[in-house]
Amino acid sequence: MQSPLEKTLVSCCKDEMISIMNAHPEYFEEAVELALSDKQPYSWRAAFLLWSVIEENDKRIKKYIRRIVSAAKRKNDGHQRELLKILLMMDLDEKYEGVLFDMCMNIWEQINKSPSVRINALKLIIKIANKHSELKHEISFLVQDHYLASLSPGAKHSALKLLNPAISE
Repeated sequence: MQSPLEKTLVSCCKDEMISIMNAHPEYFEEAVELALSDKQPYSWRAAFLLWSVIEENDKRIKKYIRRIVSAAKRKNDGHQRELLKILLMMDLDEKYEGVLFDMCMNIWEQINKSPSVRINALKLIIKIANKHSELKHEISFLVQDHYLASLSPGAKHSALKLLNPAISE
């Protein structure tokens, strides 16, 4: 049997889901647990909803960062993208940055992955590299043609727009 949140996730449009989530803060913990799970079709939608309702560096998410990083490693592209978007909104502790940097480099290098998940991984790579200048030299090779060739013109433009300032500093 579906919980009220699960029913919302599969039957409502984005604006309605956000309104319901904001009206029912007690659903937040369930949304996090669903986002971290493999209970489709709810899991990726819960991650999408969380990203839509959290604030920058949301204190409610902080205690889940380790679990979000761990879960993101093993999810499919759409679900992984939504978890990465949540992480992009957070100030990350150094203890997570190394693992996350490596995971995102791995995602970026997989040219068969969805461009949207690759672009979000790239955003995290640059965010972490901007905090740790010693990583800047590791991202300069990310503009090589074979990494960009599988991207649409718009995604390629976005990637170059993200990468060029990061590697020229």
